Amino acid sequence: MHRVVSLCAATFLFVACGGGDDKDKADPAVVAEAQKVWKEKCITCHGNTGLGNGPGAAALNPKPRSFKDPVWQTQTDDERIKKVIVGGGVSVGLSEGMAPNPELADKPAVVAELL
Repeated sequence: MHRVVSLCAATFLFVACGGGDDKDKADPAVVAEAQKVWKEKCITCHGNTGLGNGPGAAALNPKPRSFKDPVWQTQTDDERIKKVIVGGGVSVGLSEGMAPNPELADKPAVVAELL
């Protein structure tokens, strides 16, 4: 009986508290701007879903990375990705084909949405 009461109490608290925080709810304007950046500047090489298989990838050597690669995900962090987005590939010793986006330096919410 004690377990049932505990389970009910835990369920009530989870539902009453919303089950999580609201920090993941981005401003729709920020989301729209990030989607625009992705479509205009990233999708050609990295593809629709970030697999590195965009239409421009075939002609590139080295090939664009897949953002879904679990090994890469464990070897990088958000700060490095932000640096690449704003400073371009050469800012971290990668391809000069990844152009810098200095206009995003003062838009951290847009950059964060791209992560």
